[in-house]
Amino acid sequence: MITPHNILRHELIGLRVDIVEATHRGYVCSGKIVDETKNTIKIRLEGGMEKTLPKDCIALKITLPDETVVRVDGKLLVARPEERLKKRIRIRF
Repeated sequence: MITPHNILRHELIGLRVDIVEATHRGYVCSGKIVDETKNTIKIRLEGGMEKTLPKDCIALKITLPDETVVRVDGKLLVARPEERLKKRIRIRF
């Protein structure tokens, strides 16, 4: 089960996301995560278009399946999804 405490160790594909901060205003959008690589995240927008964004310059609000909203700095996501399991990350609430 995905919780705010283990969000960085889970699969993000399929989750609802809102980009709330970005270094470029064109990156601010919302939709569903459809793909993820080491440095990028691909979001399907409400209109059906897909947008690929760099992880290291965005902040995301991710809506979990239980409707909990978690804010995540994209810099914490920069790694292959399978390699994020190995990272030791301190989470402060």
